[in-house]
Amino acid sequence: MQQPNAFLTLVESIRPLVTEISIEAYQSDDAWVLIDVREDKEWLQDHLPQAKHLSRGIIERDIEARFPDKATPLLLYCAGGVRSVLAAHSLQQMGYTHVASMIGGYKAWVQRQLPLVQE
Repeated sequence: MQQPNAFLTLVESIRPLVTEISIEAYQSDDAWVLIDVREDKEWLQDHLPQAKHLSRGIIERDIEARFPDKATPLLLYCAGGVRSVLAAHSLQQMGYTHVASMIGGYKAWVQRQLPLVQE
């Protein structure tokens, strides 16, 4: 599905404000807490190992209860790296100091044929 131009413009205006981490960088640094920001139905199909789920629709509401320490290293991912950029930016605005988005997200993980978890 092609995204509307205004949406992509918004994302691209925010992207430079967000740290983006490669899958390889994530795999070599076990300090990250991995958070899946995809929708519930996507999460239930399968997700990355050790990921926690806080969908894009609720992450701002629920993040402080789950991760009260705003210095926790949080690495967010979505299907392709768009929603996770938006969510990372929101968390930064909420005072989280060590937040990043996984480049390419779930799709890049699958392309590399890395393991997935099915509930």
